[in-house]
Amino acid sequence: MKLNIGISEKNLKNTAGLLATVLAGEMTLYTKTRKAHWNVTGESFMELHKLYENHYKQLEEAIDEIAERIGKLGQKTIGTMTEFLQLSRIKEHPGKYGSTKDTIKELLTDHETVIVQLRKDVDESVKNKDAGTADFLTGLMEKHETIAWILRRYLN
Repeated sequence: MKLNIGISEKNLKNTAGLLATVLAGEMTLYTKTRKAHWNVTGESFMELHKLYENHYKQLEEAIDEIAERIGKLGQKTIGTMTEFLQLSRIKEHPGKYGSTKDTIKELLTDHETVIVQLRKDVDESVKNKDAGTADFLTGLMEKHETIAWILRRYLN
């Protein structure tokens, strides 16, 4: 059934495409955060193990919300690793196991990359006349800002 929610078909598809890219980045960052969680060592092991767990659980929740948002716009949600890796703005580094500090820096950089792009995505959502997605992405950006702030504190 065709949607009648005040957004043109073209804008619905544009927004769904934008959200698919956001979803791909979240999936990649989720996987990288799990990797950090699984491989953390050292004096701060338990603290960082729990911190990364908290972060990947937040990412997991966001992933589901993004996928559902795409569905609310009447579009299909991507769901394969190939699609995620093709669309992700976050890059993986297979076989790389950096120090605790390097891992924190890499995750911080990834969250900052997401934040910068989400600011642009909010503006694009407004252009697509989709205030709901703009609001949703603003909230997601704020969550990434909090995670980035926490990670940055470990590096000061």
